[in-house]
Amino acid sequence: MKNKTLVFLLLFCGYPFIGKSQNAIFPKGIEHVIIIGLDGTSSDGIRMANMPYTQKLIQTGAVKRNVRTVMPSSSSPNWASMFMGAGTEAHGIIDNDWGRADYTLPPIVSMEDGLFPTIFGWLRKNNPAAEIGVVYQWSGFGRLFEKSAVNYDKNMPNEKATTNTFCNYIENKKPTLGFMHIDHIDDIGHEFGHATPNYYDALHSIDSLIGQVQKSIQKAGIQETTLLIITADHGGVGYGHGGATVEEAEITMILNGNSIKKGYSIQQQVYTYDLAATIAFALKIIPPYVWTGRPIKSAFKGFKEPDNLYLGKTMIPYPRIEPWKNLYADAGGLFIGKQPKVQIKTMAESAKTYYTLDGTLPTLKSKLYQNEFTLNESTVVNSFSIDDKGNTSLPSTAYFRIVPQNYRPGVQVKYYDGNKQGWNQLPYFNLLKSLENWDNYEFEIDRNKVNSFLNNGNSTFALQLESNIKIDSTGDYTFYIRSDDGSKLFIDNKEVVNNNGDHGVIEKNGTITLTKGIHLIRVDYYNGSGGFWLNVLYKGPGIVKQIIAADKLLAP
Repeated sequence: MKNKTLVFLLLFCGYPFIGKSQNAIFPKGIEHVIIIGLDGTSSDGIRMANMPYTQKLIQTGAVKRNVRTVMPSSSSPNWASMFMGAGTEAHGIIDNDWGRADYTLPPIVSMEDGLFPTIFGWLRKNNPAAEIGVVYQWSGFGRLFEKSAVNYDKNMPNEKATTNTFCNYIENKKPTLGFMHIDHIDDIGHEFGHATPNYYDALHSIDSLIGQVQKSIQKAGIQETTLLIITADHGGVGYGHGGATVEEAEITMILNGNSIKKGYSIQQQVYTYDLAATIAFALKIIPPYVWTGRPIKSAFKGFKEPDNLYLGKTMIPYPRIEPWKNLYADAGGLFIGKQPKVQIKTMAESAKTYYTLDGTLPTLKSKLYQNEFTLNESTVVNSFSIDDKGNTSLPSTAYFRIVPQNYRPGVQVKYYDGNKQGWNQLPYFNLLKSLENWDNYEFEIDRNKVNSFLNNGNSTFALQLESNIKIDSTGDYTFYIRSDDGSKLFIDNKEVVNNNGDHGVIEKNGTITLTKGIHLIRVDYYNGSGGFWLNVLYKGPGIVKQIIAADKLLAP
């Protein structure tokens, strides 16, 4: 009776029991696992870019489009979690500054190399004869695995050299486990922005390298026994990542091979740290107890979704309101002397999209989107999608601002050069002399104009932006600043919002009571180094949160 109880408990725990003299329940026919890691590749990128090789892998394999990253949504924590089968709280790699001799949180357990156990080290321990190799473009990946565990370890300078080296390795060594890391897409995201034409073009070029790896698997004669996995570490917003947004913290994972279901959409919830357990499952290895990741069994032939799977209300992709977001800018835009045409694209399968034009959140009683429509005044458009199973999306918002052709820009801008100062806080503007002055329609940075002043790698500058804001009703108003780096907002020379200091794009807010009429509004801004961003929003009586539109800003 005791033995029966033990067997039941082992099976109930969700992972097949195995001993040297027992047969386990594992996928059949997998002798090789090849992983292609695309750094900085968002689910939006996989969905929107022209990637024929990748799309064919999805059509003939299994896909999970909303794999959740660990936080922060940065490279080191997530690559570590993927191959260590657990989150940051277990392995201690909490940011990109982590080093083997420079950390604050030690791993809860470590192997010979002092690292939390990775799939590379665990495979070596369980199969000493295994051929294991890693080829990576980002040198930082080299500190995230046990060097003693791999037969082949190469850091290459660019994506093409990385792919060529990895393909030669596959053809010559036929690895049990091989991993290739491509950093090119992340570089493009940081330089040109995520979800931009340059970003999608980069994914298109990388897609051909994925096809090259596929051909090498065929040349090696191991296609019938290989599990190929495409994955990423994080997505991005604007020029960066690391935050807690869907764009940053959800990625797509694709599994393909003879053992994988074809055209299958994985239902079970998946996290980046489930990758290690999935590799172990494919290679018939019981993972160490300290791993928290679970194998994605439902992607494999002969395995169903978990019996205790609870889907609840699954979040589906939100609709895209065109013009769509650009970098950190919200959807919509400023239209001078013309009426915008609004298109709403439903991104989820078998879904309908509803929208509102008054800034309120839409419901099933709102307007059903069917055709493009035109706006003739500044409007906040909200939309959401719902599929035939009742699953809904997050709301999607666009801010459309419209002014006549001859409308006078209402924001005066002063530019200050900070090349010699090296600011890490807002400067004392009364001690500075502006180098350039111009007018804006709204509180934003004219990137082309500012870039024309920056040279020799200098990106330190400051701005003062001043206007008069028209307040239609007396009441409490909340103002919001999104900036990279620091900023402050003043109404009638009183500080309302403090978003000072060096940081990425973050939003801060403050509230003030204003009377009906005209009030002086000023934003002080500086950029210490790297990328820069600024926009200002508000809400108040009868006004939903929105960008302060140009038709509410009058020249001082």
